[in-house]
Amino acid sequence: MNKKFLIGCSLFVGIIIIIAIILYLYGIGIYNKMVFLEEGVKEKWSQVENVYQRRYDLIPNLVETVKGYAEHEKETFTQVTEARAKAGGTFNISEQVLNDPAMFEKFQQAQNTLGGALQRLLVVMEKYPELKANQNFLVLQNQLEGTENRIAVERKRFNVAARGYNTYIKQFPKVILANMFGFKEKIYFKSTEGAETAPKVEF
Repeated sequence: MNKKFLIGCSLFVGIIIIIAIILYLYGIGIYNKMVFLEEGVKEKWSQVENVYQRRYDLIPNLVETVKGYAEHEKETFTQVTEARAKAGGTFNISEQVLNDPAMFEKFQQAQNTLGGALQRLLVVMEKYPELKANQNFLVLQNQLEGTENRIAVERKRFNVAARGYNTYIKQFPKVILANMFGFKEKIYFKSTEGAETAPKVEF
């Protein structure tokens, strides 16, 4: 009887150990997948920052070129310069912005404000045909148009990566491990009015 009991206990303990090993390996697989998906979101975030930085860097040259033809449009230049200064501060935000809705909203709002000010500048320039013939301005215009298109593309790619990550960490039983290891939901870029198409910068 004792021998059978010991064999039964050993078998039971062996099964428990095997189940524990399987669960452990399953947990490792889930954890690694979460890390992989989160790194994908971070990579897409870095591309979003790159295209916003490109637009940010183009603005001084654009403003200086336009000033030569429309010096009296000071209010518009001031709006663009101030919006650029506010947006510039958001580029130093760490990846924590992806886990903080308030910081993410601040980033998006600063970029939207800059985009709006830039659009106002370009609309004002329609009054200056001689500016539209300036080669330097035409190059800047083309670069800006390409950048605005890239911004729209990279934001979309970021949202796709964030959606895949968010869906994965919310599924049961993955949600348990996600909460245990601090994997947080990522925020999406929200559309602003008229954001379904990239801003037109044609003259």
